[in-house]
Amino acid sequence: MDKFDFIILGAGSAGCVLANRLSENSANKVLLIEAGGKDNYPWIHIPVGYFKTMHNPKTDWCYKTEPDESMNNISIRYPRGKTLGGSSSINGLLYIRGQNRDYDIWRQLGNTGWGWDDVLPYFIKAEDQERGKNEFHGIGGPLSVSDQRIHLPLLDEFQNAAEEFGIPKTKDFNTGDNHGCGYFQVTEKDGFRCSTAVGYLNPIKKRQNLKIITHAHVKKINFENKIAKEVEYWQDNELKKVQANKEIILSSGAIGSPQILQVSGIGNSDKLRDLGIDTIQNLKGVGENLHDHLMLRPVYKINGLKSLNKKINSLFGNLMIGLEYIFKRSGPMTMGASQLCMFAKSDSSLELPDLQWHVQPMSMDTLGASKNHDFHAFTPTVSNIKPTSRGHVSIVDKDSRIYAKIKQNYLSTENDRLIAAKGLKLTRKIIMESETFKKYSPEEYRPGIHINDNEELVKQASNHAQTIFHPVGTCKMGQDDMAVVDEKLRVKGIKNLRVIDASIMPNITSGNTNAPTIMIAEKGADMILTN
Repeated sequence: MDKFDFIILGAGSAGCVLANRLSENSANKVLLIEAGGKDNYPWIHIPVGYFKTMHNPKTDWCYKTEPDESMNNISIRYPRGKTLGGSSSINGLLYIRGQNRDYDIWRQLGNTGWGWDDVLPYFIKAEDQERGKNEFHGIGGPLSVSDQRIHLPLLDEFQNAAEEFGIPKTKDFNTGDNHGCGYFQVTEKDGFRCSTAVGYLNPIKKRQNLKIITHAHVKKINFENKIAKEVEYWQDNELKKVQANKEIILSSGAIGSPQILQVSGIGNSDKLRDLGIDTIQNLKGVGENLHDHLMLRPVYKINGLKSLNKKINSLFGNLMIGLEYIFKRSGPMTMGASQLCMFAKSDSSLELPDLQWHVQPMSMDTLGASKNHDFHAFTPTVSNIKPTSRGHVSIVDKDSRIYAKIKQNYLSTENDRLIAAKGLKLTRKIIMESETFKKYSPEEYRPGIHINDNEELVKQASNHAQTIFHPVGTCKMGQDDMAVVDEKLRVKGIKNLRVIDASIMPNITSGNTNAPTIMIAEKGADMILTN
């Protein structure tokens, strides 16, 4: 049996960071296990390639949520990366850290060392900021953060319209205060995607003390007197075992990490018993506290202002898009999943924004599954960034190769339904009542300008709702009965086992979650090395 000091389960947004940092010391023997393949599929590296990598079994686990009673019983396709780099290889490349208050709340929940002032140095450490170094940003880190290489009059006009309603223009969402409207920055370098595999793993993959194995599906973790000792995994239909001298680190994400814990005997003992799994540690919070950002996708037609719809639908337009990318590394092929970002308040009495918009200069009936509309329109998606609804991830079999159930309950609280309605109405106000848009004769294509009742508005918008791919919280950090890890990310009641990924978030951050997940891994690696 092979022996390693550290065994990392999952080579995604967190796992690649951990592999880099833990193997910096040549005395540490590190194994990185990834169930997916190498990141050599060309579309991974072209920014707009997420249209080709999401829902593609080559690069995506292609999960689906359970039917959601809070949203007309719809089931949502639920992408998670199945390749080196994980979801950072197939995501929308958007770089958002969240509000400083997000992390101060984590600290106030008893998680010492997780306030904004504690985590900011790790955001800076990770970053290679195109704009240069200042008190909030770093240069020389593994993760390239760049300005978008596309600007459109439509997006500039949306900023102007938002400003009419007191939402200021901003150039930097990542100083701890994200109120405002402006262009997203993206995890790109010179027009190519910078996943954690590209930024953290590729430069160091030939280190003698680091072993990377792909197409290796973890079966379970084995314990000896509540000490994590071994990992069993399948590779080429052969069951193999490896032993950890120091620690096993779960970085399989908010869906994968709780599943591996559960099949290994860590979770709700009643549920494990029903599946014939012996309980190693009864932790009722494993798989619970699942939450995510739901995006509602209204569509607005416009006149006299071009979207990208007709260009994308045209053979000649596609040729021009391709040539611009080949010769300039700019234009639509460099786009993140959204171009313009806005954070604002659903109510003026609030201290901080609770809504986020991803404004896309195009539209379609179903995201990623239908053609763009044949008229000029855009999609100002809106999301409640502080959801109170909670779901869970539950295994249905002791075999980890069988998908767990993902139950979201997205709009199950009155608060979340009210905020959804307020977000849709504020979107409508900015577009339909602003002086800026008046000259473009906007028309609400969906959900429909005639719908004013909050419940009906949310019901109709639910038919086209999608995830923004931000699942968190299923192995939450904390001190309460439902916490799975402590503030050092150690699994409670177990030695030599940590969880380091988005699943440890007690509460979701205010915005996109990839940058915070990378920060968590940077901080987690530091904790291990200074243990």
